[in-house]
Amino acid sequence: MFSGLELTLVLLGSAVLGVVAFRMLHLPPMLGYLAVGILIGPHALGLADNNATTHTLAEFGVVFLMFSIGLEFSLSQLMAMRRVVFGLGMAQVTSTIALTMLFGWAIGHVLPASLNVSWQAAFVLGGALAMSSTAIVVKMLTERLELESEHGRKIIGILLFQDLAVVPLLILIPSLGIAPEKLAETLAWAGFKAVIVLVLLLFIGQKLMRKWFAVVVKRRSQELFMLNLLLITLGAAWITERAGLSLALGAFVAGMLISETQYKHQVEEDIKPFRDVLLGLFFITIGMLLNVRLVLENWWLVLLLLTGPVLVKFALIALLARAFGSNLGTSMRTGLALAQAGEFGFVLLSLSADAKLIDPFIIQLVLASMVLSMLVAPFMIEHSDKIVLKFSANEWMMQSLQLTQIASRTMASQKHVIVAGFGRSGQTLATLLGEENIPYLALDLDPERVQEARIAGASVTYGDAARRESLIAAGIHRASALVVTYANTASALRVLHLVHELAPTLPVIVRSHDDTDLDLLKKSGATEVVPEALEGSLMLASHALVMMGVPLRRVVHRVQSARDERYASLRGFFHASSDMGEEEEHMFVRLHSVIMREDAGAVGKNIASLELEEVGAEVTALRRGKERVEVSALTELLAGDVVVLRGSAEAVHRAEGRLLQ
Repeated sequence: MFSGLELTLVLLGSAVLGVVAFRMLHLPPMLGYLAVGILIGPHALGLADNNATTHTLAEFGVVFLMFSIGLEFSLSQLMAMRRVVFGLGMAQVTSTIALTMLFGWAIGHVLPASLNVSWQAAFVLGGALAMSSTAIVVKMLTERLELESEHGRKIIGILLFQDLAVVPLLILIPSLGIAPEKLAETLAWAGFKAVIVLVLLLFIGQKLMRKWFAVVVKRRSQELFMLNLLLITLGAAWITERAGLSLALGAFVAGMLISETQYKHQVEEDIKPFRDVLLGLFFITIGMLLNVRLVLENWWLVLLLLTGPVLVKFALIALLARAFGSNLGTSMRTGLALAQAGEFGFVLLSLSADAKLIDPFIIQLVLASMVLSMLVAPFMIEHSDKIVLKFSANEWMMQSLQLTQIASRTMASQKHVIVAGFGRSGQTLATLLGEENIPYLALDLDPERVQEARIAGASVTYGDAARRESLIAAGIHRASALVVTYANTASALRVLHLVHELAPTLPVIVRSHDDTDLDLLKKSGATEVVPEALEGSLMLASHALVMMGVPLRRVVHRVQSARDERYASLRGFFHASSDMGEEEEHMFVRLHSVIMREDAGAVGKNIASLELEEVGAEVTALRRGKERVEVSALTELLAGDVVVLRGSAEAVHRAEGRLLQ
């Protein structure tokens, strides 16, 4: 049996390996945690057991997850989306629970008496199946630029209600294990305590929260701020637990209270590491519950529980969306995106296991089917357009109408500019084009923005510039230029690919965050790439130079020279660990200084002889003592020289090896 430290090391080491593997496969880390739990659990390798230690860590993971949900809770957002959230979202959750309970009652006479599903068990299963994976769905919608589309808004609204529905379910489920004759009394008492605790926390706690945070922030200590945050989160969880309710409910309320303060965004960043690590451990413990042998022996039941709920949930959500006024295409896309199981489904199943509401055999099968549905989800969302077009004849008509509207706005246009995206950058460009009497047509995927801008007189229409039909309808063959105004490399590459096919000579200007993908975009056909970070740096430097007395003509010349050389002198920078975001380090162009030791192999050799271009690096600067030496292919390196290399992390590492070996 492992000690507490050994068990923690096993969990952490396995989690790291699992997440790395699933990241390499471009799958959500959560599935990596589940796979690790299955592998090291008591039913497989037996390296770890779902004991009191792991159970406590998992419970804290749920606490911080609910705290984050509370933190994102916005009353104004809910009111703005109330018809979708409290209409479509509520209908989806309640209908799924009702259907599951009805199905449980119907098969009650089919299963053996030992495996009969009680109404309590059916209620819990319905609640678990009603949930969808926020992490997977939002990630996919973001990558596909569909968050602001009509179906994207419906999906987000339903996910919001699912998150809210977890709160009463967390109160109800532990009470369902009570004897039937005492159930009504227990539920009433639990509801009464929940109301009292919530009133105390929300009304009294809110006033105290603002005053106390003000006191803490004035101390200007990051350590104190973090300690205070943990105290409030766990303190609120302790209060609700002492009241006989769940820990997660108190954490949710604490998040709600902080969301109304000006410290919300700071808290979000500070709490993220705790939430992600502990939530990962929770999913590992869920994986430990899965008995792989039992699942394999009953694979046909798992397959049935995978296809049945996914198809029923898809059909139910699509029908409900249709009933709430969506067209068939939007309804089907909404259903396809939300047909899978979700994170909170595991939380509710875990609670039901603790309350012994569901037979362990059924829990095993449902767990396996839920995990598989989440694995299938990214592929369903990725191919949703093809599925919708295959089954919805009306969708062809809707898209044809959309394309006709685009074409009608450009029919008389010649030498116009196609503006892909009508956000802030797109609107600024449109204003300047309008002032110069240059015709343009903007394509955007936010219907509200399109409608409002068109009323104001802007030449914008609903359409996706990354679709061949939209570009043709926008008059790409008659256009004088195309400008991609949003910084999304994947979408920009699709646009460039289509332009290369349809109008290879059309100039295309692409916006990017920085110089990371500059070469890739140029190679793919972009005429010009405008990296925000470098342009911002140029403007900042030009203002500073003018203020320091440098003649304006010289400043303009320097800025223009930097642009003419494609930002070559500005590309790359000296990296620190704080610069690393979610992107992999090898994706960045970086600068790295190498001091030439006396025993370095490159001492006495010229730069050309080192052939650094073979490894993808180059020498951008050379400092000798206090002087900067002009770099050329014939420049000879001396001991003590500082050589500045530029390239990817791997290229710079190899080049450094050539210099020093």
